[in-house]
Amino acid sequence: MSQDNQNNEEQMLHRLAQLQSEHRDLDDVIARISDERPFDQLQIQRLKKRKLGLKDEILKIESELLPDIIA
Repeated sequence: MSQDNQNNEEQMLHRLAQLQSEHRDLDDVIARISDERPFDQLQIQRLKKRKLGLKDEILKIESELLPDIIA
């Protein structure tokens, strides 16, 4: 593996860890807000939309990091 590929993979792994952490944090925030009464439905919708966007990014990076099993 070339140095550039290794650096790129390390950057992707670092970004993946950041996204996964933010995704978990959003779970906690959504749970806390949902436990409050009354809660802001619009805020929860925005957080869930952000969480879905993070999940898409996570899956994209994971697919780039993992070689295709079906070749």
